[in-house]
Amino acid sequence: MNTEILGIIAMFAATLLLALPLGSYMAKVYGNERTFLDFLFNPIERLLFKVSGIDARQEQTWQQQMAALLTINLVWFVLGMAVLMNQGWLPLNPDANPSMSGHLAFNTAISFIVNCNLQHYSGESGLSYLGQLFLMFLQFVSAATGMAAAVTVFYALRTGTYQTLGNFYNFFLKSATRILFPICLIVAAILMFNGTPMTFEGKDTMVSLQGDTVQVSRGPVAAFVAIKHLGTNGGGFFGANSAHPFENPNYWTNMVEMIAQMLIPFALIFALGFFLKRRKLAWTIFSDMTIGFLLLTIPTIIAEANGSPAMEQLGVTQPGGNMEGKELRFGAASTAYWSIATTVISTGSVNGMHDSFTPVAGINQLLAMMTNCFYGGCGVGILNYFIFIILAVFVSGLMVGRTPEFLGKKIEAREMKIAMIIALLHPFLILAGTALAVSFPGLTAGTLNNPTFHGFSEMLYEYTSSAANNGSGYEGLGDNTPWWNISTGFILILSRYLPIIGPVAIAGILAGKKYIPESAGTLKTDTATFGIMVFAVIAIVAALAFFPALALGPIAELFTK
Repeated sequence: MNTEILGIIAMFAATLLLALPLGSYMAKVYGNERTFLDFLFNPIERLLFKVSGIDARQEQTWQQQMAALLTINLVWFVLGMAVLMNQGWLPLNPDANPSMSGHLAFNTAISFIVNCNLQHYSGESGLSYLGQLFLMFLQFVSAATGMAAAVTVFYALRTGTYQTLGNFYNFFLKSATRILFPICLIVAAILMFNGTPMTFEGKDTMVSLQGDTVQVSRGPVAAFVAIKHLGTNGGGFFGANSAHPFENPNYWTNMVEMIAQMLIPFALIFALGFFLKRRKLAWTIFSDMTIGFLLLTIPTIIAEANGSPAMEQLGVTQPGGNMEGKELRFGAASTAYWSIATTVISTGSVNGMHDSFTPVAGINQLLAMMTNCFYGGCGVGILNYFIFIILAVFVSGLMVGRTPEFLGKKIEAREMKIAMIIALLHPFLILAGTALAVSFPGLTAGTLNNPTFHGFSEMLYEYTSSAANNGSGYEGLGDNTPWWNISTGFILILSRYLPIIGPVAIAGILAGKKYIPESAGTLKTDTATFGIMVFAVIAIVAALAFFPALALGPIAELFTK
């Protein structure tokens, strides 16, 4: 078997093996059970809560939790704008990088707060070290925010009737201190020992193999890259992201970064099972997501390993597959695996240029973000999948003539209305944004390098990446303009907070309902049959909503090559 394929299998297997004990640990953390890190973090957390005046033991309703989430995110946005628009004269700027414009700072601050990290700048020239450090802070808190929202749903799905669902600040802080921070220390240490810089010195002078004297950017890279992947953020310290040898020095670090970005989404699924004591349900969800992931990954690997049809028509041999825009250190198959993992999980980091992939791979990258519920980002992946569970339960109930129920709670009209709004919001934002960009070419003039089908794909990809909180791009698009910065910025806001509020609202409403014990007529939601039903609902929604747009972009490109 090809060594690249063996490496891919090893990465997936290692992630799964690590996710199982991590999921058990996370369930204990969120369930306020004793863990081996209590001696270290209990005093720290008590001190932080005392200084901030927050009573972490005070129970909150789902409305109070969402109000806390939005308020604290607004504070981070204001701070982010202040830092980015003034970084030129603030300290920790040895390379004298300039301050950001207002529209670029708006896009960047929003993007990092919502866990998207859509970068319309190049890190080594667009940010000071202070700017990079503040964005690193946002990568921690944005991931912890999504995880805290998911845990609110965990609390709502417990057996029984509840009006309060824990405390947002407690979930948030524990996510950052007890889960993200310790693992990031391990990942950052591995990166440092493999050559990733960790310094506050400015550019270094070196002599290239050609004999040229060049200035090489560096900085506190190892710490930044660790949370970039573990928090499913994806924002690169350098413009080349994980294709840069300082962010991703070798194949070993490539494996570590791949495992890191998939670890929390995997572990949260199993944490749900451990927390609710419904491990079979967790395995059903994981299996469903894995089938979707493999259906996107396998064709992409095959297409990239077989090479580019356009290059083949020119008579160019491609023994290594389609290597345009890829690193020789990683190979075509491994880079193809990364491209689907990073779009499915909403990390958005890249170790190759997505703009140079084959049309088949482009279709699958877009579909990964359009479905937006196979694993997904930290916390929000489960929230997105939860919406489709609600839809599938309702449809299944109609098919058998029974009142729809999920985990002992009736699904009624109010929950279904919220679920449908959230399910339709994602395609609406993507398609509306793309339609506006196409309809007003004057606003996008000079930003497209490819005016044909691929140019349309670039615009579609930009809005899909924004709506999916992904952050990757085709990069043939010149996106640092007022139009792209402002339009994607508003899509980032809507596509982050409404899909969090919606599932939490549904879960909060269900928590307050009377619990109905399971009986012979109860719909089993931890079976393969129900898993197929959920998958079918996801596929139908994605196919109906996005096929026309895909036909105008990557599918048309596929049949013209």
